[in-house]
Amino acid sequence: MSADRDDDAVKQYAEQFGNLLADTGWPRMAARVFAAILSSEEGRMTAAELSDQLQASPAAVSGAVNYLVQLRLANREREPGSRRDVYVVQDDAWYQTMMSEDQAMVRWSASLRKLLDAAGEGTATHRRIRVSLAFIDFISGELQGLSDRWIKRKAELDAQLNTEYGN
Repeated sequence: MSADRDDDAVKQYAEQFGNLLADTGWPRMAARVFAAILSSEEGRMTAAELSDQLQASPAAVSGAVNYLVQLRLANREREPGSRRDVYVVQDDAWYQTMMSEDQAMVRWSASLRKLLDAAGEGTATHRRIRVSLAFIDFISGELQGLSDRWIKRKAELDAQLNTEYGN
């Protein structure tokens, strides 16, 4: 533990962040679990540690972790020399999630194109689907540009943090 770390304040603010995520549409327990792991000193916690810290049942923690793993916001790893799983939030969790959304948008676009063809030109349905499709295609294109810029920015940030933290 860092000499400057205030564990009580970290837990309080992590809980607030988890609640904020839940207020913006995340499942509440998944939001709390994500915030707890993200704010932990090692960026990794066991199900027992999460249950204890969040005062939640193992089943609730398990469901939340499965949700986070599916979104690529957390990984499940095996603790060396143990049969226990450890849940980890990587530094690039947000990036990984956004890029998996990009893959979903590719699938949405392909499906919408089929729907567009079936809707019949000149119909209100056709117009609505064209607008939806144009938005998804626009966002997909923007995500690629954002990804490229983030990769460059992340390299700069990593160099800066390595200097600051002596890595």
